[in-house]
Amino acid sequence: MHVTRVRYWILAILLFLYIAGVLFLSAVTLHEPKNLTHGKQTDRNQPFSRLKNYEYGIPGLRPPLRGRSKIQWCSTELKYIHPAIPPVALVSFPGSGNTWLRYLLQQVSGFYTGSVYKDYGLLKNGFPAENIANGSVLVVKTHEWGYNARKIFSKAIILVRSPAAAIQAEFNRQSGGHIGFASPDRYKRTKGKYWQQFVNDKLEAWKQTNLDWLYNFTGPTHVIFYEQLVDNLEHTLKTIINFLDISTDENLFKCALERKEGIYRRKRRVLNFDPYTDEMKRKLDKIQKKVYEAIYNFATPS
Repeated sequence: MHVTRVRYWILAILLFLYIAGVLFLSAVTLHEPKNLTHGKQTDRNQPFSRLKNYEYGIPGLRPPLRGRSKIQWCSTELKYIHPAIPPVALVSFPGSGNTWLRYLLQQVSGFYTGSVYKDYGLLKNGFPAENIANGSVLVVKTHEWGYNARKIFSKAIILVRSPAAAIQAEFNRQSGGHIGFASPDRYKRTKGKYWQQFVNDKLEAWKQTNLDWLYNFTGPTHVIFYEQLVDNLEHTLKTIINFLDISTDENLFKCALERKEGIYRRKRRVLNFDPYTDEMKRKLDKIQKKVYEAIYNFATPS
């Protein structure tokens, strides 16, 4: 009788641990951009907007507040949009400055931005609406492509960064987090084959992400380059605010520009070697030219 009771408690404990493990794993969202269709060099000082006909409905309920930010915000208190608006995608390949732009938009508007992902680091510091993907937030971050990724959105902002810089930034993120860096040894892992495969895979994903949204999204679309944010932040933010059709007061905008760096923009670090071989550079240039030509054609009336 005593042995049977001991076995019973052992089984109960194991079952509890199993259920707890399943619940924990199900709460963690792992993401990699996913599938596409199909492409004169672009003037990167000009953002590109195009309005397209699109029928949309009103999004779901307003989500609850989560967590508190350690960042000093220009607005006394960030808030959700109420009543909700049709959801707007903030699309980019990873490493293109999506998180930095979200931070800037939260500063300049006073509204939360959301995401199709659940990054616990962002959730706890600066982005309480992480994992919220409806119209209660100003924009929704996504790195995905394909019909299922596009179908919930009424508008899209496509943030484009040169593939060489974006791929290296994503390599740094995967190795050192949002503001860290990959060690030089990471590039030389397996005699450089790991880095070479990473570049090949991510270059294809960079192309697919940008071209799919450019060709196949049917709502109003605004294309900007990461370099525009760096070189002419004030003008670029104003074009985004106009595209989103929201108002912001002058003091809030000035404060956002003063606090433009935030904590999620990775500082520049120069390696003592060039991680890209000549062959890699030729491939990067070829794909970049194809995508930038598509952006140019997208912005030019037919």
